[in-house]
Amino acid sequence: MRHHTTFRQLEIFEAIARLGSFTRAAEELYLTQPTISMQMKKLADIVGVPLIEQVGKKVQLTDAGRDLAQASREVFGVMDRFTMAVAERQGLKKGRLALMAVSTASYFAPRLLGEFAHQYPGIEVSLKVTNREQLLEGLADRLADLYILGQPPEDVAVEARPFMCNPLVVLAAPGHPLAGAEDIPLARLAEEPWLLREPGSGTRAAVERLFAEEGIELRPRMALGSNEAIKQAILAGLGIAVMSSHSLALNPPGQFAVLKARGFPICRQWYAVYPAGRELSVVARAFLDFLLDQERSQGACPDTP
Repeated sequence: MRHHTTFRQLEIFEAIARLGSFTRAAEELYLTQPTISMQMKKLADIVGVPLIEQVGKKVQLTDAGRDLAQASREVFGVMDRFTMAVAERQGLKKGRLALMAVSTASYFAPRLLGEFAHQYPGIEVSLKVTNREQLLEGLADRLADLYILGQPPEDVAVEARPFMCNPLVVLAAPGHPLAGAEDIPLARLAEEPWLLREPGSGTRAAVERLFAEEGIELRPRMALGSNEAIKQAILAGLGIAVMSSHSLALNPPGQFAVLKARGFPICRQWYAVYPAGRELSVVARAFLDFLLDQERSQGACPDTP
């Protein structure tokens, strides 16, 4: 008797491949670990080759496993498009929306997603916040419907739609000697100890580009992997940093000094990105239109944060 792979087995396998863990896949799918393990053993028997390797506590995919993970996502994409076509006929009463966003977008993306979900309460929404490198990996693997970031990738074919201003400002501790000064030259800023995000960060790239255009070398004192870590380092007097003004959304006024330096704020944009040539689902298209309404209502980037 010939056995066939079930949709549920592919769903379980895709979750393991995406999350890198049997335990996290079980939690996401509300299954027990023995069930997960049993289904993966059945799947490997049907396929006839190993799909997963256990290296210590980590789960790694074999070459065949990576191929099956990609095929599984394509299957789910077909099913999602079918589901969305049904949702369109039902007037966006049902459907799913998956987003990935860089960490700085976490200061506003949940609010926008909440407003959208309030308009369409039948839509199931999810948001994964991560760093730029992991987001681009997710984009390559098509793990989400839309991706929110401040600088579209240059080496990947994507559609990038700007939807909101992203002013980058120079932050210092309130008692910093330059707080309250006007028209601070970039050369003077370069003398300060600098706190930067990790290499590959869009914000870091924008800052380094500005200083390089003026022929000024910027020597970072410290590279930190999150906005909150940089904020704490600023308040501890370890240096100054450039951050999105959106990152101040949850801080009380006056907790940080915004330095008035030449070339700042750097007015960038937030982008909604998706692979070029990909047909968006009805729900993803509706959310993209919702984001573009933000740009139309906001207008041009302000001169001051």
